[in-house]
Amino acid sequence: MTALLCGSSQTHLGTPMTSGGGHIIRAGLIGAAAIMLLALGPRQDWAAMIGSVAFQAKLVYAAALVLAGLEAVRRLARPSGRAVRASRVLPIIFGLACVVAIVCLMRAAPEDRRGLLLGNTALVCPFLIGLVAAPVLASLLAVLRRLAPTRPIRAGAAAGLLAGAAAAFVYAFHCPESGLPFVALWYTAGILLSSAIGAAMGPQVLRW
Repeated sequence: MTALLCGSSQTHLGTPMTSGGGHIIRAGLIGAAAIMLLALGPRQDWAAMIGSVAFQAKLVYAAALVLAGLEAVRRLARPSGRAVRASRVLPIIFGLACVVAIVCLMRAAPEDRRGLLLGNTALVCPFLIGLVAAPVLASLLAVLRRLAPTRPIRAGAAAGLLAGAAAAFVYAFHCPESGLPFVALWYTAGILLSSAIGAAMGPQVLRW
């Protein structure tokens, strides 16, 4: 994950980011990992859970959104840039997650559906993902300030989406939930919360 984000900052987003941009993003990722490890703590059974389908599905979902977020940030970091490809891919990723969630709920026993959807941490999950995303979002906005985004709301939203997806990837190592419907709903809510915060901050932080 670190190599993906930092490598992208140095090879895709433009020359201005090569001077310290990768270090800034790396610091944000370290901050996210530190929050997960020190404030939240990894699951005690993380070694056993790594091989589970549910855990791998969390990582695949988050990684797919990271890739889409990278593409969006890469495009919107440029003057008059448009995230056309990402705008087409994101609905597909979210849609597939919804389909998987619906299928899981339909196949589950009626008495199990509430637990699959809400788990035990539904009320805190989006906010914890937003918390873990905060240092990543701050680092991405700091790097975007060095470039020339002319659509600050969209650029901020893309940075927030990328930060939220990266945070969801990290948060998965703490999350005690295993229901795919839970992931589709509450992980997505946390990622969208981060994106909304980025969109709100964009006009203030990314003004020329």
